[in-house]
Amino acid sequence: MRRVSYFVPHLHSMTELTFGITFVRHGETQYNRDGVLQGQTIDSDLSEIGLQQAEAAGRYLKDVKFHNVFVSSMLRARQTAEMILKHNSSCSGLPMTCDPLLKEVNFGIAEGGRMQDMKDMAKAAGQSFPGYTPPEGETQEQVKERFKKFWEKMLQQIQSEHWLDRGEGESAVAVTPEASPVEGKADDGVKGVPVHVLVVGHGAYMWVAMHYFVEELHCPLPEGFDKTRMFSVSPNTGLCRFLLTLRKDKDTVHSSGIHCVFMHRADHIKK
Repeated sequence: MRRVSYFVPHLHSMTELTFGITFVRHGETQYNRDGVLQGQTIDSDLSEIGLQQAEAAGRYLKDVKFHNVFVSSMLRARQTAEMILKHNSSCSGLPMTCDPLLKEVNFGIAEGGRMQDMKDMAKAAGQSFPGYTPPEGETQEQVKERFKKFWEKMLQQIQSEHWLDRGEGESAVAVTPEASPVEGKADDGVKGVPVHVLVVGHGAYMWVAMHYFVEELHCPLPEGFDKTRMFSVSPNTGLCRFLLTLRKDKDTVHSSGIHCVFMHRADHIKK
């Protein structure tokens, strides 16, 4: 895979760290139900159904251990994360880091309008949807750069908190990315993984992040998935999980392997 490097000073002599990361889209808002684009302008709260979805996600993940929690600074994501943390014993006392880098895509003049309106705008401009940028909105490239800033900052925090505190020469590797079988359980892929990160965000933003993983980190598609399904927008409180291996090389840390455990899982809201 293509090597993506991050400068990290003062590392100990360990060479690898494998960690899990679970992305969760926020629960439903009334704007979602009405087909209205919220973007960044409309900072809405969860609907009754959205609160139920967040509660269900929390109960589904209640026995899954997390070591770090990163959340979009927007209300709908914060409410979802708070509900997940409320049910999870491993998150007791764990700080929830709200980061504006995780905000939803800025849809420019299309915000507050209907999704169908933006699709019509894309068609009139002779462009595909998703991928179309309305006037005054963020381009896909700009959103990707925003995600990369978050990603690099998160990796810096992981190496600082979970790598540097280990003894000199102590291995930080617990599993290889493909080692844990997928059995349809909440902890698929993260059994025995030394670090597991929860990220709660937004549908269009996560869509861009998934493109980055596949196209730039060269993450293989999970079994049974084609690109159309991989790059669909996750449902409200849909779960996506990856395993990433970081390798130290002198004064840099780079990703040496990435594996998708599952995509768009919504077992908790189908029951």
